[in-house]
Amino acid sequence: MAELLWSLQDSQLVARFQRRCGLFPAARDAGGEGSYVVKNYFYYYLFRFSAALGQEVFYITFLPFTHWNIDPYLSRRLTIIWVLVMYIGQVTKEILKWPRPFSPPVVKLEKRVIAEYGMPSTHAMAATAISFTLLISTMDRYQYPFVLGLMMAVVFSTLVGLSRLYTGMHTVLDVLGGILITAILIVLTYPAWTLIDRLDSASPLFPVCVLVVPFFLCYNYPVSDYYSPTRADTTTIMAAGAGVTIGFWINHFFQLVSEPTESLPVIQNIPPLTTDLLVLGLAKFTVGIVLILLVRQLVQKLSLQVLYSWFKVVTRNKEARRRLEIEVPYKFVTYTSVGICATTFVPMLHRFLGLL
Repeated sequence: MAELLWSLQDSQLVARFQRRCGLFPAARDAGGEGSYVVKNYFYYYLFRFSAALGQEVFYITFLPFTHWNIDPYLSRRLTIIWVLVMYIGQVTKEILKWPRPFSPPVVKLEKRVIAEYGMPSTHAMAATAISFTLLISTMDRYQYPFVLGLMMAVVFSTLVGLSRLYTGMHTVLDVLGGILITAILIVLTYPAWTLIDRLDSASPLFPVCVLVVPFFLCYNYPVSDYYSPTRADTTTIMAAGAGVTIGFWINHFFQLVSEPTESLPVIQNIPPLTTDLLVLGLAKFTVGIVLILLVRQLVQKLSLQVLYSWFKVVTRNKEARRRLEIEVPYKFVTYTSVGICATTFVPMLHRFLGLL
């Protein structure tokens, strides 16, 4: 009862925030989940854009871009911390089962994730993890004003957090809970970050562990009262992290990249963004994304065909994808392949095309 009462009060708080930002339910839509009226388009576009910064489409472009154009060291660390934070956040949702804000009074702008539970906000968790892991990982590697980096990290995570209130997807407690959990995880895992950096030099049995453990965690994901995309999203994230980690191991084991130096040198001056550098970066990104999409499409199609045949499922039955024995294996195989492709085969293609 106390949880329900708090959720109702927090929903009222979210609704007031939406009204102050110029977002109202349409007069014919008292429920708040359908039509809505925007009276302040600055806040509308600001928070819709900010919400996109906390979604998967941002991370599946930002993390590869970081690897191909900025620093593989950073992309490896960011990916592993992101996977850890997201898994804990997703599982916590299924354990707590706290509802999302009630509508009415809240206007809900996103439909896909309505079926998921609210606490904690994994968007806020991911944004906080990415921004502050990037800050901590670069302050001893690159030379730049720390205060500026801190301000950017705070602004990034704050905008994503506020966007979850504006879109009606989370309460204030959901967002604050996500930020707090992430802060605790960063503090607890920070002493092991140096070990994480050396994972690519682990033993030949290391890839087996990287595959078996995440797959086991995804296959034994907490059972929900009804179907939601949470398990599928979690499998995608875990598989991508496993693929990236294996990709780095392949690079080291087969000496596809030069050996990293023991110390992390401080780069005195970050290279200026020139036209040539921008064109090269866009070319590398375009080539990489095209190859990743091709691999994703091919592996997904093949894995689904194998699983449909194995379990004797009609191919046209789209609901079959939601079955545990089909959803987890096909997503895990698909996105593990994507992770390996992004870290191993895309750089090889870049080298072949003379883009390095």
